[in-house]
Amino acid sequence: MTTTVPLTVRGSEMLKAELHRLKHQERPAVINAISEARAQGDLSENAEYDAAKEKQGFIEGRIAELESKLSMAQVIDPKTLEQDGRVVFGTTVQLSDLDSEETVVYQIVGEDEADLKDRKISISSPIARALIGKSVGDVVTVQAPGGGREVEILEVRYE
Repeated sequence: MTTTVPLTVRGSEMLKAELHRLKHQERPAVINAISEARAQGDLSENAEYDAAKEKQGFIEGRIAELESKLSMAQVIDPKTLEQDGRVVFGTTVQLSDLDSEETVVYQIVGEDEADLKDRKISISSPIARALIGKSVGDVVTVQAPGGGREVEILEVRYE
């Protein structure tokens, strides 16, 4: 059974760019480094050769991982979704923490795109799971390390 990997349009573009860079810059560079290290003779005590082979293994593994994710990707553009005010994958949500009265904004994205500094949270995070399917005005309890926190959904944007 194949599982789809949800990605935003931006997330898909980021993975494609990384794959392109690995295939067309990193891979040729490491192949060249292996050739140069091989030319130095005895491979049994050649640290440059060992390091280049290790890097090659990492690059090839990452290429395979990216190709797999992209082949299973379900690219979701929030602008094309039915805009009924519910929180779904790709939407941007403005929340108010009812305890601290702090307002925060998050976009719900795929795991590879998540970046808290950029206010992008993974679809599998506790807060995203609590918000999915809810609407503006709903109060949601989010399980946090310090216990449950109540947040109110102030706005849902499909951008």
